[in-house]
Amino acid sequence: MKQFFIYVLATIAGIWITILISILGSFLMLIMMIAAGSGSSSPEISKHSILHINLDGSIEERAQGKSLIDELQGIQNNSIPLNDLIKSIRHAATDSKIDGIYLECNGGSAGTATLAYVAEELAKFKESGKWIVAYGDAYSQGNYYLASVADSLWLNPIGNIDIHGLGGSTPYFKGLLDKLGVEAQVIKVGTYKSAVEPYIMTGPSEANIQQIKAYINPIWDYIKDGIATGRNVDSETVNQWADSIIATQNPATFASRNVVSSLLYRHEAEDWMKTATETDSDESLNLVSPTTYAASIKDKKSDNKIAVLYAVGDIVDTGNSGIVGAKMAPMILDLAEDDDIDALVLRVNSGGGSAFASEQIWEALEQFKAKGKPFYVSMGDVAASGGYYISCGADKIYCQPVTLTGSIGIFGIIPCVKGLLTDKLGVNVSTISTNPNANLSLAEPMTEIQRAAMQRQIDRGYETFVGRCAEGRNLSVDSIKAIAEGRVWDGMAAKRIGLVDELGTLNDCIEALALEQGYDKYQIVEYPDPKGEWWEEILMASGNVKESILNEELGEARQLYNAIKKATQLERIQCRMEPIVIE
Repeated sequence: MKQFFIYVLATIAGIWITILISILGSFLMLIMMIAAGSGSSSPEISKHSILHINLDGSIEERAQGKSLIDELQGIQNNSIPLNDLIKSIRHAATDSKIDGIYLECNGGSAGTATLAYVAEELAKFKESGKWIVAYGDAYSQGNYYLASVADSLWLNPIGNIDIHGLGGSTPYFKGLLDKLGVEAQVIKVGTYKSAVEPYIMTGPSEANIQQIKAYINPIWDYIKDGIATGRNVDSETVNQWADSIIATQNPATFASRNVVSSLLYRHEAEDWMKTATETDSDESLNLVSPTTYAASIKDKKSDNKIAVLYAVGDIVDTGNSGIVGAKMAPMILDLAEDDDIDALVLRVNSGGGSAFASEQIWEALEQFKAKGKPFYVSMGDVAASGGYYISCGADKIYCQPVTLTGSIGIFGIIPCVKGLLTDKLGVNVSTISTNPNANLSLAEPMTEIQRAAMQRQIDRGYETFVGRCAEGRNLSVDSIKAIAEGRVWDGMAAKRIGLVDELGTLNDCIEALALEQGYDKYQIVEYPDPKGEWWEEILMASGNVKESILNEELGEARQLYNAIKKATQLERIQCRMEPIVIE
């Protein structure tokens, strides 16, 4: 009886704690919403302001809502929203209150196409006659690529610059899986479909090496030529900087070699900007961040509304992050029925994921087109495999020269843990069933009949994928198959072989759509709302706490943990390109 009362009291205590947490969470979210509302008025920008682009975090497609856990812990998000950044650079060119742009290079990161987009907009900004200056104590290669556009590129006298070319690393897990007694049973279509290789091989296949070299070299040529143009040197000189490990060299020679404009300490760079903006030496520079500046820009109002729908991250069937098929498909159908929305630009930055979710999103986009509304696609850093699947039906596809796309292929992975259970843990699994294939168990390897059945399903999915691409691109199935096989292409090659229509940025895509439709004026409406609902934040809070603790404890090992976790959670059939880090 005593134990019974202890259980009852514990249950009551648990209920009250849950209620208190819910009330506290709701109260905090209410405060956050009130605070957000109170700061919703447009900030005032004073004369002689400088657009200050502080590259100390990652450049992401758009602003993300701050989670409840981040608010409670006081965590600052240093990421730079690409949409705010581009909007700010464009508007600053004609704003008399903005004298110039200051690129403060602190090692921030971004995808290659993202960097190219920003570099292009900075070059256009210079055409206004306004200045751009860059300063850094240590330049990463990506930061240096952007800084090379500047009129003046300054380096701390004892700083360094990293230029090394492009390369990427992929972890291969077969050795680990063998030690654990786990077999990755792979069924795929596509010679170049290399996303499965880390689970069944100890290194890349010859086909994969071939395709990586085929796209990484032209991408490096594009970046290298951009640096060469900005620094007024030839491209081979930039290669020499990379080959000589310039990061280890004495910066005293950099100015004479045009690597930098001059060597300055930070206060000297600030003094130059004070003179340029007529700011007294004892006063602070009037620096304005892209996010603050973008908030001050009044959006154009028009009856012609173009929806920009962001499809960023992994494609999944359900969930709360990435491109969620169960959420995005209904959203597209709603846009199709919305009389206020006249056209759609799908902004894709995804290496793919679930084949099922990709098909649902593709079909919803077909319904959008059936309403007689134009539908364009703008590709970011990557729009491959499932990312290409959801793009292929567009009226026009835009990508950048350094975008990675294609990877038209499909695969499935079914792990077999018999070795782990029986050999490692001493667990025997017994199956009793009415039919031979009533129970496709992870504890037993697939039979030949089961593998053949899975292969038929994968083949059918591949034929569907290829058929969607052929229909969308107005090409024959054989023409698509000739460039498919899971092969990844750079943007320039993609345009040459007909996977995309034009080379250009998101703004180029939007402007082309507006011109095609004859819009003199138009209004951009972005979807989905990145903030989400307050009650979703509360429900997700416990999961965010767990993830935060794991990331803190695992440190650098969290990438390996996340890769293994993702592999165990994949939907059965995948349209996915292997994750590639180019840096």
